[in-house]
Amino acid sequence: MRHCKPFLLLSILLLLPGCVKVGPNFTRPPVAVSQAWLDAGDQRVKPEPTEYRNWWQIFNDPVLDRLIERAYRENLSLRIAGVRVLEARAQLGIAVGGLFPQTQQAFGSLQYNRTSEGAPNFTSSILSYWQSEIGLQAAWEIDFWGKFRRAVESGNANWLSSIANYDNALVSLTAGAANAYIQIRTLEKRIAIARENVETQKESLKIAEARYQYGTASQLDVDQAKTVLYNTEASIPPLEAQLRQAKDALSVLLGLPPSHLADELAGSSDIPASPTEVIVGIPADLLRRRPDVRSAELQAAAQCAQIGVAKADLYPAFSLTGSFGVLSTNIGKVSLSDMFKWSSRNIQAGPSVQWSILNYGQITNNVRVQDARFQESLMTYQNAVLTAQQEVEDNLIAFLKAQEQAGSLARSATAARGALDLAVQQYREGIVDFTTVLVTQQSLLSVQDNLAATVGNIASNLVGVYKALGGGWEVREGKDLIPSEIREEMAKRTNWGKLLAPASYNPLPPEEPKSLIRLPDW
Repeated sequence: MRHCKPFLLLSILLLLPGCVKVGPNFTRPPVAVSQAWLDAGDQRVKPEPTEYRNWWQIFNDPVLDRLIERAYRENLSLRIAGVRVLEARAQLGIAVGGLFPQTQQAFGSLQYNRTSEGAPNFTSSILSYWQSEIGLQAAWEIDFWGKFRRAVESGNANWLSSIANYDNALVSLTAGAANAYIQIRTLEKRIAIARENVETQKESLKIAEARYQYGTASQLDVDQAKTVLYNTEASIPPLEAQLRQAKDALSVLLGLPPSHLADELAGSSDIPASPTEVIVGIPADLLRRRPDVRSAELQAAAQCAQIGVAKADLYPAFSLTGSFGVLSTNIGKVSLSDMFKWSSRNIQAGPSVQWSILNYGQITNNVRVQDARFQESLMTYQNAVLTAQQEVEDNLIAFLKAQEQAGSLARSATAARGALDLAVQQYREGIVDFTTVLVTQQSLLSVQDNLAATVGNIASNLVGVYKALGGGWEVREGKDLIPSEIREEMAKRTNWGKLLAPASYNPLPPEEPKSLIRLPDW
């Protein structure tokens, strides 16, 4: 016991928790956030806070609601993001394991030894013998400098970042499904307008042909009427190709192979009607609502902890090592019974220290690498905040100006319709030539097509506003990130322990982890 006292004292000192934790502690860097939106003075822009959980319901379109619900359940990209949360959770478990004895192993051996009589300094008469041994050994590097606690801190931030990335994928998915649906309805409307104008132009062609037969018009009128008609017919196939492509894109978002989506699109065929007003809150709300901004901040926190992990290698590493086993030697024959006697015990224990002094700047430069990456992540976070504000502003002004454009186009379309009716009537009566009819027909088609496209742009820009505000990810709250069938498949393939339970990978991300000391994830 007299010899063990120094060892016991040193062991107690090394085991004291939280001795030191080298490296910087993360703090959120300052960011440039506007006090108000640039269009805050517009009556259509409302600064009060609101709930963006189901923002697509503002369109009052049951088909759109149904499509987004299916995309949330079936989209494969979202499922990939969910599995990455599991991956990050398992990576955190690896980091947690570093807090405990890093090397533990059982050993055993059975050896036959034969000594040469001509060996130097040979004094024993025993030339051959059997030796058997069995036991356990362990090594524990004490987290004196906080290396393993910083690794846990980094792993925890990466885990929470993966959840934010899942939320960001959900934001993109809901906006993508809505935009694909709006594009489909817009193209259907534009095709219908083109076909309606084809019928109108066919009537004009009949009038020109009739007047030509009666000698009151020239062949030029007939050829001009055919030119306009065929040009209008030629505009339809490209629109139909775009419509098919939009349906293919929506099919993939729904987890389906490319299809016509007849059942999924059954219902209202109009372009979703947008409200004239939009509630945007204040720019500071983006810091807590947008998942990509949260993810960038958490990535910076994870990288900050890596500086401490690297810096700990600059200092000596204190470890406790020990082994316990039984060892026996038998002459002439193998006998395992002696090995299990208490007198055959063999014990080795004690502290050790390792310090990489001559590392030729490798450790120092690794700290510099981690610090540079941290600075990069800080600027990435700051840039994410600026980009978020830009996206809101861009989509907001596009939404507002598209409304004004649609108003002017609607009035123009009404005037163009009246002008065409009057031109056709006057042509019948021989008051104007056919060129006037052609010009009014082309103007009507152009204005109607632009109006339909602009109405679609209004809806798409509003979708862009809500995407830029970070709305839509809240629908996953209280739900599993991984569908049950996938969790069951993974459980059959690999022992996931408790990590597949929703409570273990789907928390509401706290500002800071409550505790970095965790039990191992067996």
